[in-house]
Amino acid sequence: MKTVFADTAYWVAVFRPRDQWRSAARFALRQLGPVNIVTTDEVLTEFLASASRGGPEVRLSAVRSVRELQNNPRVRVMPQSRESFCKALDRYAARADKSYSLQDCVSMNVMEDQSITDILTSDRHFEQEGFTVLMNRASARSKSVQDDFPRPG
Repeated sequence: MKTVFADTAYWVAVFRPRDQWRSAARFALRQLGPVNIVTTDEVLTEFLASASRGGPEVRLSAVRSVRELQNNPRVRVMPQSRESFCKALDRYAARADKSYSLQDCVSMNVMEDQSITDILTSDRHFEQEGFTVLMNRASARSKSVQDDFPRPG
């Protein structure tokens, strides 16, 4: 079974019903068929931060979503560590000419370590490092599909 990485943009898109990338996220996953997904504690931290201003109901829904992901056998959440931070900081420093976030660097490092080339995201920074960005708005613009993968929320 194919393994892909899921970035914050993907989790936010499937969590928020009106997210501009929701259709693209669902379409990308549908095109993949059955997959295993890798993500990181850092990505989930960023996802939770995006829900933090949504009020108590949104916050609790986001927490439930993360807990579901942590218990999903098709999702592997890579742990946050001092080592992952330092390695990402090195990548961040080495790419001073780019506008990558430190979080992007953590994800890129995990993808390389796990030999993952495809990423569920709309973030084009990953293309600059040779990864395949799977959420393309144009390919999903007029398609209405249902998610085959348990989503947050």
